[in-house]
Amino acid sequence: MHRSEITIDLGAIRDNARRLLDVLDGAELWAVVKANGYGHGASDVARAALSAGATALCVATVDEGLELRQGEPDARILIMGPPNDPRDVAAARDARLELVVSGGEIPDDIPVHLKLDTGMGRWGLSELPEPPANVVGLMSHLATSDSDPAFVQQQVERFTEATAPHAHLTRHLANSAAALRLPGTRFDAARCGIALYGISAFGTDPAEDGLRPALSWRSRLAQVHLLHPGESTGYGRRFVAERPTWVGIVPVGYEDGFRRDMTGTEVLVDGERRRAVGTVSMDAVAVELDPELPVGTPVTIIGDGVLIESHAAVAGTIGYEIACGINAGSARARRIVHD
Repeated sequence: MHRSEITIDLGAIRDNARRLLDVLDGAELWAVVKANGYGHGASDVARAALSAGATALCVATVDEGLELRQGEPDARILIMGPPNDPRDVAAARDARLELVVSGGEIPDDIPVHLKLDTGMGRWGLSELPEPPANVVGLMSHLATSDSDPAFVQQQVERFTEATAPHAHLTRHLANSAAALRLPGTRFDAARCGIALYGISAFGTDPAEDGLRPALSWRSRLAQVHLLHPGESTGYGRRFVAERPTWVGIVPVGYEDGFRRDMTGTEVLVDGERRRAVGTVSMDAVAVELDPELPVGTPVTIIGDGVLIESHAAVAGTIGYEIACGINAGSARARRIVHD
C-alpha cells in the first residue's frame, strides 16, 4: 500500500495556461517544463499546456529535451541551459531542438537563441553579435521580477536597446512574475514556469493572480498515541508534551519531500488544520491532534486550501523548491493524473 498519494490536475494546468495567455495579450506562451515539470511530470504538463495554447516548451538540458521529444514529436522545444558537450549539439540538431547560446561559438544548422545578460549576472553575452541566419530568437533573464520593478525596468531598457536592430527576430524576456504584473516585459513571447503550475511567484495565494494549484498531496494517520507530560516525539526531543497530547504519525518524511525545516507547518487532518511537531524524519512526521483520531484518518499535506506557499514560508524558502522536492516518482507514493 502506498504511503501517500500525489494528484496532478491537468485541468488546472490548462486553466493557468489560458490565464497567462489572457494577460500576455498577444504574446506567445512558452511553457517551462524543466525539472520534470517542477515535479508535476514534464510530459503530462507539456501536453496540457500545448493543448491550451502554449506554442513552445522550455527545458534546461539537452537530455530533458530529448526525453520530451519522445512524447512531443512536433513541438517546438527550447534548451535554455548551455550544452555540456559537443555531442549535445549534435543530438539536439538531430532531434530538432533549439539551443540558447550565452557564450562561445554559435553552432550552425540548428535554430539558436542568443542570450544577453542584462543584469542577472549568470549565463549571457555581454554584447549581442550580429546574428547569423540560424538565429531565430533573442532573450534575456529577469533577476527581480518578483521584488524590484525598478531594476526590471533597467533590464527592459537595455534589452530593448540591444535588440532593436533585430526586432524581426522573436524577443523573449518575461517569466511568470513579469508576465502577470509587468506588461512592459512581454515582447513577443514569455517563458512561464511556476505560474503554469498554480504556484505563486510572489509567495502569496496564487488565487490573487487568477491561478489554480495543480498538485495535491495526501496521506493518512498510520499511528496515533498519547504523550503524557514530559514525553516527546521524534529525534532530539524537539517536541516535549506539556500536557496530555495526542499525536498522529503520518508516513511521509524528507525522503518524500516533507522537509525537515517544515516542522511547524500545518496540514489538514480530517479536514482540520493541525501542526507538524517535533523533528521530521526520513519516513515520518508527527502532527498534534485534538482530540484523538483513529488510524487511517485522511491527511492533506497540499490541497484543499493548504498551499505550497504556506509550507515554503515556514521552511524559509520558495514554492519552487517545495514543488521540485516532492518525490512523486517514488514507489512510496501513488501518482494520479486527472486529465
